[in-house]
Amino acid sequence: MGEIEQRPTPGSRLGAPENSGISTLEHGQKPPSTPSGKLMSIKIQMLDDTQEAFEVPQRAPGKVLLDAVCNHLNLVEGDYFGLEFPDHKKITVWLDLLKPIVKQIRRPKHVVVKFVVKFFPPDHTQLQEELTRYLFALQVKQDLAQGRLTCNDTSAALLISHIVQSEIGDFDEASDREHLAKNKYIPQQDALEDKIVEFHHNHIGQTPAESDFQLLEIARRLEMYGIRLHPAKDREGTKINLAVANTGILVFQGFTKINAFNWAKVRKLSFKRKRFLIKLRPDSNSSYQDTLEFLMVSRDFCKSFWKICVEHHAFFRLFEEPKPKPKPVLFSRGSSFRFSGRTQKQVLDYVKEGGHKKVQFERKHSKIHSIRSLAMQPAEPNSEVPKQAQQSASLTLGEGADSPGGQSCQQGKELNVCTEECGPHQSPALQKSPVGNKKADGAIKATVEEEEEVVKDRTQQSKAQPPQPSTELSINSQGGAAPTSVILSPNLSPDTKQASPLVSPLLNDQPCPRTDDEEEGRRKRFPTDKAYFIAKEVSTTERTYLKDLEVITSWFQSAVSKEDSMPETLKSLIFLNFEPLHKFHTNFLKEIEQRLALWEGRSNAHNKGDCQRIGDVMLKNIQAMKQLAAHLWKHSEALEALETSIRSSRRLESLCRDFEGQKVCYLPLNTFLLRPLHRLMHYKQVLERLCKHHPPGDADFRDCRAALAEITEMVAQLHGTMIKMENFQKLHELKKDLIGIDNLVIPGREFIRLGSLSKLSGKGLQQRMFFLFNDVLLYTSRGLTASNQFKVHGQLPLYGMTVEKSEDEWGVPHCLTLRGQRQSIIVAASSRSEMEKWVEDIQMAIDLAEKSSGPTPEFLASSPPDNKSPDEAAAADQESEDDLSASRTSLERQAPHRGNTMVHVCWHRNTSVSMVDFSVAVENQLSGNLLRKFKNSNGWQKLWVVFTNFCLFFYKSHQDNHPLASLPLLGYSLTIPSESEDIHKDYVFKLHFKSHVYYFRAESEYTFERWMDVIRSATSSASRAHVLSHKESHVY
Repeated sequence: MGEIEQRPTPGSRLGAPENSGISTLEHGQKPPSTPSGKLMSIKIQMLDDTQEAFEVPQRAPGKVLLDAVCNHLNLVEGDYFGLEFPDHKKITVWLDLLKPIVKQIRRPKHVVVKFVVKFFPPDHTQLQEELTRYLFALQVKQDLAQGRLTCNDTSAALLISHIVQSEIGDFDEASDREHLAKNKYIPQQDALEDKIVEFHHNHIGQTPAESDFQLLEIARRLEMYGIRLHPAKDREGTKINLAVANTGILVFQGFTKINAFNWAKVRKLSFKRKRFLIKLRPDSNSSYQDTLEFLMVSRDFCKSFWKICVEHHAFFRLFEEPKPKPKPVLFSRGSSFRFSGRTQKQVLDYVKEGGHKKVQFERKHSKIHSIRSLAMQPAEPNSEVPKQAQQSASLTLGEGADSPGGQSCQQGKELNVCTEECGPHQSPALQKSPVGNKKADGAIKATVEEEEEVVKDRTQQSKAQPPQPSTELSINSQGGAAPTSVILSPNLSPDTKQASPLVSPLLNDQPCPRTDDEEEGRRKRFPTDKAYFIAKEVSTTERTYLKDLEVITSWFQSAVSKEDSMPETLKSLIFLNFEPLHKFHTNFLKEIEQRLALWEGRSNAHNKGDCQRIGDVMLKNIQAMKQLAAHLWKHSEALEALETSIRSSRRLESLCRDFEGQKVCYLPLNTFLLRPLHRLMHYKQVLERLCKHHPPGDADFRDCRAALAEITEMVAQLHGTMIKMENFQKLHELKKDLIGIDNLVIPGREFIRLGSLSKLSGKGLQQRMFFLFNDVLLYTSRGLTASNQFKVHGQLPLYGMTVEKSEDEWGVPHCLTLRGQRQSIIVAASSRSEMEKWVEDIQMAIDLAEKSSGPTPEFLASSPPDNKSPDEAAAADQESEDDLSASRTSLERQAPHRGNTMVHVCWHRNTSVSMVDFSVAVENQLSGNLLRKFKNSNGWQKLWVVFTNFCLFFYKSHQDNHPLASLPLLGYSLTIPSESEDIHKDYVFKLHFKSHVYYFRAESEYTFERWMDVIRSATSSASRAHVLSHKESHVY
């Protein structure tokens, strides 16, 4: 029996000034004191179907009883729940928290009050406590059994499978069927039994907390989640059902939603006798206010529903509890009812402050013991959040914090966990802190494993317009403070406090106006010819190319001019060969855009027919481009000279490193030096598509074919230089990510593949990063430096090496044994396909090493002598000492964080990428406008998107100088949305990785196919034989 006088109430835990329960009052305002006197016993039916008796004073308000229940459960987030009971007219109503209980429950001995969920938030991740999610899961289970939560058979079976997992644990067919025979979770359960068992088999290893989380993830997507139907009729007498949710008032016909009135559209809610009235804000196209009228069964039914609407609006839309209306002097008119308790924002703010103490609880129906105590599980930081939630987004908020497991790796704000401590098969994955929690709980396994997924709070209203004397609710969305969208900030890069490109803040923010029908109408006015969209691709990619040139000609040149660290000869070699290209392509872009304007009919030119072509513009400019070939030849020389100068000058090295840390340099600096060579291949591909599209008799075919011949000749001349420079650039880029090796870049060395494998040692399987070259295989671990570089652990010369599959020998899936002349290691890939890629490339590298002159020399752990001046050498020694001490004390003086390179993406995604893949990615670059949508959002956002280097970069518009966010695509799957996803738009593709889902929408069939092609090249690398044959057939 719950005795409220004998234990602290939830109100005291929630920070109320007195023993006032769960509601929040104005500062300085005292809550009503609990009346003394005769006690009465009230039976409460809990969500786990148990009953508890609570004794409260007869004259106590309803909040005292709710406090007692929450206190009995040790429930912190009790504001989402309520008490409902049948009144004297057998109408189920909510217990009013301000009125005396005795005036509401007339015969308490004969009434069972139910403790149930009252407010269903839009996102279950807003529920911070495991106990709260458990109670919500029980509510879903109850709604399924009672037929309130209707869904299709597949969804029902999936929901029940998670309930079974939380109650009896891992799959065992005999136990499953016995358990299902004893427990009925849904009507007609027998027909779904096989499907439930099949789904349950997929949940092995899932804890009860994880099962609750997954259950709510599925349930919240259902149309009837949290819906309580109230019978009514419209003005025509048609039978309907009304319901209220966090978004507003819903109208159902049967179990199908036919209309919705968002809170922002509702001006006033009122009722008169049996009529429920919704006054909408005037439409922009009309001058009158529309009032909707619904007829309910009785006045009591109508008033009950009106009260529920008042409470939902206040809880989800207001920042704080509304103030009580002043009492009238003579007589009152209408209802004095108001919402009492904390709003959702106040609940989130309180939990964010972390002022409550976590305690244990027991799952009544579960055979698995669950504990809600971090102190009892020090090795599992953030243990309250299910693993799936931890992997679903990279959310940590604001300030860093002292974390229980943070000392294990001595990494401070980096929040890494050593590979040795991860255990077998534990590739680092970003974990998700509870929503609103200012402290990052524990040593989170990685800084940048996942992109951000949208997790929004609802729009809040700062103040409500005071209700009028009549019985109505007046909703103010124009006066007072503007509605604020509370959006959880993404994980910040710990060194710079700026979002890492991997974290993708744009994937959570809404910087762009939502466009849908307007974009649809605009799209229909465009020409539909495929040649037009090919020409438009030339225009969009040329814009991106010009921006890339400006990185060198404008931004880098400006940075160099501020410091006297670059030799004049190197300045001339770089800038004098890039500036003519920038000037030429600026004019080229203008010509293309003028032609597109004529093509689209945006010009007053009379001869439109001759303008619906692009071959003549391409031919003219490619012929003029041949005059710039001398500048193109100099780019390889400039790249080599820059790397040589960086090696000999510490000041220049520091300048280039600082410049790469700027937002405008979204790729490695040396990559921009190769952009002009890459652009030639893009022109060639575009012209090939145009020639394939045009019939031989087309007016544009001759020009396109001539332009293709010209560009093919240029590409063939630069082919050898391009291959050499791409390998040279990749070796220098990898060198920045490695510690313990300085002579990585030597003549004749070629990069082949890098990726994550698990190495078998005495401690079990440990994640390692492998780097395969044509003469040696390196394996490394992620270091504990601020720059997140990889420390070389060992090397296996390929001369005399053998590779064999050894899954049966070691009992490890996808296992390989690499036997060198002096050392053998056992490694395991993440999948069968990954293992085949490694076997193919390692065997090819062994064959190359056998054909070479002999074994490779050992790598040097220290730098060879260089040509630095004595002063620079002394400065370098001092820097090394500073860096060493900084690594032991502070992160402030260390090198920039290198957590967004391709090496780190492969590490976190547990995958690999080859040089062949990089070469294909160079060919498959694309840019243009796309509409983007989250899996949980309603509207589409227009973004300028650039695809390059296995990554999507997002901009507000093509005029922006730097991307706002990025989405690395390695490991993502590319599909077309299914009918069940309700994406009723054309040209939509879907990107999916674990729980991350993004939809993108193109403007035409051609652009849709192009985006699919280039993204597919990044998400699934082709086999080496296929790629090589492709490159042979398209000689560049």
